[in-house]
Amino acid sequence: MSLFKRRRFPVEIILLCVRWYCKYGISYRDLAEMMSERGVAVDPSTIFRWVQRYAPEIEKRVRPYQGHRSGSWRVDETYVRVGGRWRYLFRAVDKHGRLIASMLSGRRDTGAAYRFLRKAQRAVSDYPPSSITTDKLASYPKAILRLQDEGLLPNDVVHRTSKYLNNILEADHGALKRVIRPTRGFQSMKTAGATLKGFEVMRMVRRGHCMLRHAGVTGEVRLVNQLFGLAA
Repeated sequence: MSLFKRRRFPVEIILLCVRWYCKYGISYRDLAEMMSERGVAVDPSTIFRWVQRYAPEIEKRVRPYQGHRSGSWRVDETYVRVGGRWRYLFRAVDKHGRLIASMLSGRRDTGAAYRFLRKAQRAVSDYPPSSITTDKLASYPKAILRLQDEGLLPNDVVHRTSKYLNNILEADHGALKRVIRPTRGFQSMKTAGATLKGFEVMRMVRRGHCMLRHAGVTGEVRLVNQLFGLAA
């Protein structure tokens, strides 16, 4: 496979390491030790490179199977440490807690809010929002109005500010951070973005928020293997 050209490890081993790292919230060193106990000698830095290269690819290939999302959106930001500084991770879920989109940003202004809502809209273009619930950040109303003025968002979308309705997203932030914590922070926005894509998509698959049956498979391993053209 050209995607794995010049990799001296089997594709199955590479995908296994990427899945486990993004799924279980363990360090690269711990994962290398786990693989060593299974007879596979791999350096932690090698696993890091695999995650950077293939976690976004898994996210890209799983996305078409994410299925229906409710039109009732919950939008909020949480903090992620990158290069010793706090950055903003914008996230949106529907009222059932199913991920719609996420985006890492160095800013928390109207431009960032606009880009994120536009990304979320493209991610679920077949299921436009009927309501968007946010915190009281002043950037969101401006971003929503801009999208409506550009004809990218229906004018009848209801914008609400409710901490109570966003509790489901706040709880999800906490669960995601438990996976992020072993990383002890990211070194750059590029590496953080790639790794977070892997974390988000593996959590989505693990929680059953993908239409696996429509892909003709019944589990995570088979789904990933099928998406990369491997035998079940």
